[in-house]
Amino acid sequence: MTLLSLFPQCQDLQAQVESILQLLQQEPNLRSQQDGSIVQASLRKAIAPTFEIVFAGAFSAGKSMLINALLERELLYSAEGHATGTECKIAFAKTGEERVVLTFLSEVEVREQVQALSELIGQVAPMNINQPESLKQLQILALSVIEQEGGKSKSKRAKDADALNLLLEGFTNNRDRISSTANATYSMEQFGFDNLKKAADYARRGANSAVLKRVEYYCNHPLLQDGNVIIDTPGIDAPVKKDAALTFEKIEHPDTSAVVFVLKTAATGEMTSEETELSEKMQGNAGIRDRVFYVFNRIDETWTNDQLRDRLNHTISSQFRNSSKIYKTSGLLGFYGSQLKNTSISDRFGLDSVFAESVKSVGGEEGTPQFVNEFNSYCLVSGKLDITKFPIPYSVLETNVKNEKYVRLLSHSGTALIEQLIKDSGIEEFRTAITRYLTTEKRPLLFADLADDLQPICIALRQSYLEAWLNLESQPRDIEAIKSQELQKLSQDLKQIGDRLREHIAQEVNVAVASDRNELLETDYLKLKTKMVRRLDELIVSFSVAMVHQRAQASHRRNSVVPVMGILTEGFYFLANELEDVLVECSREIIANFFQNMIEQIKKADYYRELYRLLGNDGETESYLQSLMVKASDALVNEAKTECDRYVRERPTFYADGTVGFWQLQQTLQQACRGYDYQSMIESEPAIRQLLKLDFEYKVKDTVIRTFRQTINQTLNTHLLGGADKQADKILQQYDRAREYLAQTLEKEAQSKVDNNRRLQGEVKHNIDAYNAAVSNINQCLEAMQLTRKKLPIISESDLLIPTAIAETVEADSSIVDEGENTKA
Repeated sequence: MTLLSLFPQCQDLQAQVESILQLLQQEPNLRSQQDGSIVQASLRKAIAPTFEIVFAGAFSAGKSMLINALLERELLYSAEGHATGTECKIAFAKTGEERVVLTFLSEVEVREQVQALSELIGQVAPMNINQPESLKQLQILALSVIEQEGGKSKSKRAKDADALNLLLEGFTNNRDRISSTANATYSMEQFGFDNLKKAADYARRGANSAVLKRVEYYCNHPLLQDGNVIIDTPGIDAPVKKDAALTFEKIEHPDTSAVVFVLKTAATGEMTSEETELSEKMQGNAGIRDRVFYVFNRIDETWTNDQLRDRLNHTISSQFRNSSKIYKTSGLLGFYGSQLKNTSISDRFGLDSVFAESVKSVGGEEGTPQFVNEFNSYCLVSGKLDITKFPIPYSVLETNVKNEKYVRLLSHSGTALIEQLIKDSGIEEFRTAITRYLTTEKRPLLFADLADDLQPICIALRQSYLEAWLNLESQPRDIEAIKSQELQKLSQDLKQIGDRLREHIAQEVNVAVASDRNELLETDYLKLKTKMVRRLDELIVSFSVAMVHQRAQASHRRNSVVPVMGILTEGFYFLANELEDVLVECSREIIANFFQNMIEQIKKADYYRELYRLLGNDGETESYLQSLMVKASDALVNEAKTECDRYVRERPTFYADGTVGFWQLQQTLQQACRGYDYQSMIESEPAIRQLLKLDFEYKVKDTVIRTFRQTINQTLNTHLLGGADKQADKILQQYDRAREYLAQTLEKEAQSKVDNNRRLQGEVKHNIDAYNAAVSNINQCLEAMQLTRKKLPIISESDLLIPTAIAETVEADSSIVDEGENTKA
């Protein structure tokens, strides 16, 4: 039966959920906070016609045997060691309609696997797999590897060699069914099979299974009803990496709804790296959530190994303590135990029927099926059986033939022993749990997940709609009330504008003086540094002793001799004045750029536009800031002049004994004082330039690195912060002017506001109605699922009633308007 036939209340579920998500998309403030994709994933799972349960794990973990045990039918190939890379799908079929669809590997895919497996066992694959002799030779090599390793289950290399042998045998036997590049698909009728058992027997043979890419079984089993589909995947540690990748891709696929994670920790004592990776992949798939069944298969191996048992228990308690779906099973004992129910002493409890293929005599001796070995160990060694209920007969101990021990044990204890075996295998517990989940719990839990994912979105939408509705409902409804309200809060609006202007300017100043985030100011100051240093270099290089000598002598015409200190004095004045021109120019540029940029930012602010709305102009804000700019510029220019005026005075270290400057001064004086004429002074020009450079380089560096940036900062700080306070106060003082101006525009604005509020309230009501309709339908579906506790919140008529306190305020506003009208009358 379909979901709609079982729950007709859910027929429009998808449309209702999508309606909620559309409402979410219409709310910009909410859609960035709520993830609608999670809801979409939950919705897909809730209404999907199929529910895929993927069995995943390592090779030889027992996935296929576990599925066989779950369905109590031997459908899937299962063998010790590495099996195949075949993906198996098991879906529901009505009685009489069971069938199998077989899809083969292409020749290209077979060649890839032959090459990969050959490399693993140290052999070279033939270039052309269509040459029978080459394949036969490679098969002989594979069998020799198995023999060298002591058997096909004795080592990984032996298992890989066995996989290669089966692949080559399967390719040879099915060559006519394998296409060169495509994956050929056949129905079981094309093979001449008239029932599922025959087709399954064919697919289950190791050689055939090795060349099958996919097998689809359609079975009549109650576990597969309601769209349940079981997927058996290749091992995650497959020797052919492409096969392993298929499993990881399937785990991440959105169609995967639940996972049975079959681990072989019971046999190995720890999780492998592939198992850890698979666990992480499952956590990343939102479509799986907590629908993971952890099955620790091959539990029978811990019955005779205390160390393995302890390590398994430690792994479960440390890494799976938050998981409730944990099962310990032996798929081998559980499945074949269920098969023994249909056997008796007449067929030697399955040796001549169920296990006939494994028992075939080799060299005159019967083979011992793996199950028989494990059964004997269970009865005689494991300690699981209560010897008072299941005493070991002496006849069992008399023989050393394993198959005979097996027959005698079952002959003595019969059905009771089989039932105890099945119980101890853990299969019944696992089958009961997964059957209960798939047949009774699955649908309600899927819908509960959907409701849980919708809940925060619905709460957010409901709160948003109610806030918007109540805010609009609390607004005055007539024009005079709105005008009165606007005028009443006019003073507050002007204060807020002034405060925001003050905060804006303070923030701009803070960024400028306390960080390097004002890019324009940083660029301008870098220009100042560069210009000062470059100009000093130019002045030193172009400094002319001849020109200065002539200027100094012209000031004292009575004398023809000019002292060296006179030359230096003129040089100090010259350099200081020239550098002052540069610093003054840069100071003006810095202040002008900073203020113009700040004014442009203020003019773009919403409070500036609001000021225009209230006053019809900016309250002289821009002109006031322009006047502050002039004052700040003049102040900084004065600071620049003072800074450079100090350059005229030598630094104290200029005359300090032992310094480079003092030594240079001595050398310059000695050189220049050797004569009294003009020529001796000209010859000293390089030394004088060097002396000036030593002194002025330090002064300029001190200015641009240490002192002048702080001077700029303090100038901005002093003028702007105080000026912002004054302008904020000035804006507040323009209440009368704003009231007069607003009186001219409020009539139209009030009407517009009434109309806009009415329109907005209509939109909110429309959204509320759409929300309630969707939620009500979803809630009906949840009620049908007996999930009343998961119902989503609606918006009732009482929720839309305005609270008493707000209503009284609105009435008071209206009464003020009425009193005003009466006074006018």
